[in-house]
Amino acid sequence: MQSQSKGFYKLTWLQRIGFGSGDLAQNLIYQTICMYLLFFYTDIYGLDAGSAATMFLVVRLVDVLWDPLVGTYVDKHTPRWGKYRSYLVLAGIPLTGLAILCFWDGFSGSLVYAYITYVGLSMLYTLINVPYGALNSSLTRDTDEITILTSVRMFMANCGGLAVSAGVPILVAILAAPAGDIPFEMALFMGLGSLPSFIFMPLVPAIKRKVGKKNMFYIFLSVAIIGMAMLYIISKVGTVEENITLVYIAQFIKSTGVIVATGYMWALIPEVISYSEYTSGKRISGIVNALTGIFYKAGMALGGVVPGAVLAFTGYKPTAQGESTLPNDPSAWFYAMLIYALVGLALLIFCFTQTKERVVMDESNTKDVKISDLWMEFFHNRPLRVVALFFITAFAMMSVGNAAGAYFMNDLQSQPVLAQEGIRWLVCVIPAILLGVAMFIISKYELTDDRIDEINKEIESRSMNEPA
Repeated sequence: MQSQSKGFYKLTWLQRIGFGSGDLAQNLIYQTICMYLLFFYTDIYGLDAGSAATMFLVVRLVDVLWDPLVGTYVDKHTPRWGKYRSYLVLAGIPLTGLAILCFWDGFSGSLVYAYITYVGLSMLYTLINVPYGALNSSLTRDTDEITILTSVRMFMANCGGLAVSAGVPILVAILAAPAGDIPFEMALFMGLGSLPSFIFMPLVPAIKRKVGKKNMFYIFLSVAIIGMAMLYIISKVGTVEENITLVYIAQFIKSTGVIVATGYMWALIPEVISYSEYTSGKRISGIVNALTGIFYKAGMALGGVVPGAVLAFTGYKPTAQGESTLPNDPSAWFYAMLIYALVGLALLIFCFTQTKERVVMDESNTKDVKISDLWMEFFHNRPLRVVALFFITAFAMMSVGNAAGAYFMNDLQSQPVLAQEGIRWLVCVIPAILLGVAMFIISKYELTDDRIDEINKEIESRSMNEPA
């Protein structure tokens, strides 16, 4: 395999920000889907919670078949605009259109229309997300640079998360006719899900150097669980409105742990890609990212079906028009998604202009890539299996918590007692259990920083000694 002999590149800050803008873009679009589409379906579009839960599961099962095809295709082909970055534009344009159509109520209540738009959006998201994940490891082999890239990427991803979580309730209220009251309390609560990233993600490289990779995971996963326990207790001893300050504090603590632990996990992907190259001689970034994609989609499948199923089981009733904290005006939701999607597309194009692939497979090797390589890699790459299982639990946790947040702050006390408890479990108890499982899984990860440095140096040495 031929990769560049000087793969330890340092990037400029414009290039780092340019790469991170890809995550910002994807979060503006996909986090809107993750946080608010279930609420839109149940309270505005007119689907019952059980049907929505089933649809979310079906979409993820489609992803399990689709992701390996995308990963293999990406590794076997090199479009004219770049092996990975081309898809930022080629898939970004139709993704934008389908994201907007997901929030259109022209076929209000139609399950078929919901399936078509949501399945299509998910498939196009994979067509961006898999090569974008591979793009990270194609920019440089330098582990310190990758840590910086990951920190910048996660910082900007959380900028997108903050813009969505706090911005969507406010924007929808402004666009609603009539606008009514602006739901600042909900916006602040949802925004606190991303706000800690601006404090802690820039500190991740220093924290990792101080306590080590595994200890950093243990510390922040524990912090998240503590925050979830606080949020559950506070919401039980009084109404959310009565204890709103304490609710904000608990949400901040919870989010701090979640953001650092789940943000840094993306830095593990280039490590397992390098490990694969070291053991097999192939740098199949697309396949490794497709594998992680399968497993985080599996996590999202679990997390996506759970909220709807719990809401259906506990007797959740959509809040009546005029009584909901979040506006029920369909056109306001449509135009809010239109704005977010178009800004996201502009950022995808910016990411495309600022990225350049330097560490990729030679074309003589790409022709040998096949779908069976994906599962061969999974069975032979133990660190990848650990990361994959961590992704399942982490994304299940995030998917459950993100979808439930809007219900938690949308006049929780107006729901039947059983439905109230179901929402608390979705926000606090189920995510805490999943984080406990994630802590056990990450304890099995074996690639230390010293080991990764040795592997990358060995790979670089091999490439320099290859005949031209």
